[in-house]
Amino acid sequence: MSTSPAPNPASWRSRAFPARWNKRMAWLGLLLYVIYATSIIDVTWERFVRGIANGGTFLARMFPPETAPERMALVYSGLLESIQIAILSTFFGVLLSLPIALLAARNLMPPMVSWAARGVIAICRSFHYVIVSILFVKAVGFGALAGILALIVATIGFVAKLFAEAVEEMSMKPVEALRATGAPFFSIIFLAVLPQVAARFIGFTTYQLDSNLRNSTMVGIVGGGGIGATLFTAYRRFDYDLVLTILIATIILIMIAEALATRLRRIFQ
Repeated sequence: MSTSPAPNPASWRSRAFPARWNKRMAWLGLLLYVIYATSIIDVTWERFVRGIANGGTFLARMFPPETAPERMALVYSGLLESIQIAILSTFFGVLLSLPIALLAARNLMPPMVSWAARGVIAICRSFHYVIVSILFVKAVGFGALAGILALIVATIGFVAKLFAEAVEEMSMKPVEALRATGAPFFSIIFLAVLPQVAARFIGFTTYQLDSNLRNSTMVGIVGGGGIGATLFTAYRRFDYDLVLTILIATIILIMIAEALATRLRRIFQ
């Protein structure tokens, strides 16, 4: 009776865990690039330690936070303007994103139309909202209008892309059924498309409102109005106690807005 040779454990390991040299070389290349990039941009341990000490001094100068009534009035007005910027930019941004997303949906539109709409979305997504805000500040001047226009562009770039993807993932059976009856285009949109994706649209909108509220503080730093302008002015004047007050108020506002957005998503979904 012949006996088969005993299996080699090493061969088991090689079959279960095959050597993938392409991935190993990719990880090695990434490691070498990180080391190279760190060496040329002057990232040193001494600078990191010195930065911790400087940061501690900066934080010590921020305490206690400013609570004077006249300063708090500036904080309240800045927060109110940030809320207004976020709401208006979200409203008009979503309003413009919906038709662009429908035109970008490849299951509803011919290729020429969908690619043109996707080009518009790509342009809106190509630049950071701070850069766009700087452009609008030069165009329309300092103030909330520049921030609103910049966040409208950012909203179109983000929300229109998600809207278009949601439309492309829906079931086409209701659309085909209405097309077979000769229903006009807008009837198909309102009766077959929107009912399927309405819940996701609401979720995207509430998320973008929360995002625009956070982003409104950034556009204010470059002249787009809101609490960011107040924060930047306080920083330039070395009013670090007021800076801390603004940061605390902004964090509280963002937490409240996130809780409300989560609540709205649960109500409509």
